[in-house]
Amino acid sequence: MTKFGLFGKITTHSGKRDEFVQILLEAAAAAESYEGCELYVVNISDNELDAVWVTEIWADEAAHQASLTFEGTKQLISRGKPLIAGFAEQVRFRPVGGKGLK
Repeated sequence: MTKFGLFGKITTHSGKRDEFVQILLEAAAAAESYEGCELYVVNISDNELDAVWVTEIWADEAAHQASLTFEGTKQLISRGKPLIAGFAEQVRFRPVGGKGLK
């Protein structure tokens, strides 16, 4: 089975980063119970005050797609959308090994 990963950089509207981070941390807590979610980490930048990076690793792409259909996920997306100014970058990757990778 091929693992699936995403690095995403999201830019929030000015001054909304911390509020958005809290929503993403709720998503991370929910992901604890999602089958196939191996890593969901929310990161902030000291240099870009409106930037948030999310790192995700899933058992496979189907597990990631399934997570987007959950009602809780849809609600979090709905709450977060108004805070987003744009998606600056998204990188899809295939994890192949390393410390912490199941």
